[in-house]
Amino acid sequence: MSIKKTLALSFCAVFTGFAIYYFYPVQKIPEGVSIDKIIVAKSKHKLFAYSKGQLVVTYKVAIGKDPTGRKEFEGDMKTPEGTYTIFDKNSHSEFHKNLGISYPNQQDITQAQRIGKAPGREIKIHGLKNGQGYIGKFHRWRDWTDGCLALTNDEMDQLYDHTPIGTLIEIIK
Repeated sequence: MSIKKTLALSFCAVFTGFAIYYFYPVQKIPEGVSIDKIIVAKSKHKLFAYSKGQLVVTYKVAIGKDPTGRKEFEGDMKTPEGTYTIFDKNSHSEFHKNLGISYPNQQDITQAQRIGKAPGREIKIHGLKNGQGYIGKFHRWRDWTDGCLALTNDEMDQLYDHTPIGTLIEIIK
C-alpha cells in the first residue's frame, strides 16, 4: 500500500473517530425527574446527578485550569471542594446557562482569611461560552475554566431544566 493511501485511510479513520465522539448522543434526564443531589468527582472529571437516591445521569466535566487541590483564594484557577447548594439559575449569562454554586461557605472564607486573601465567588456549573457551542464535547479535552464546572450546552440544558434551586452539590477530590 502506498504512503498516500495509508495517510488517506489514517485521516479517514481519525476523522470518523472524532465525528462519532462529537455526535454520540447526550444522556437524557427523563421527563418529570427532579435532581436533588449532585456529586462532582474532580479527579475523575465526572458529575453525578441523583434523584431520590438513584443515579440519573453522569456527565464528563472540565474544571479549573489548575485542577489539583481545593480552591484557596480568588484567582487560583482551582475548583472548590466541599458541600454547597445550587442557589441561582441564570439562562442569560456569558456562558450557555449556569447554575450558581453557593461558594464560598464559612470554611472557605476562613481558609482564605488565614492566608490574607479573598476567597473568590461566582463558581458555577455552566455550558460553553456563548457563540462557542460548536466546540461541543471537545472542550473536555483540557481543563479551562477559572474554577467552574463546564458541560456541553446540551448537557447544561438537561441539568438546568431538572435541577431546582436548593439542590445539594458535593465537590470532592
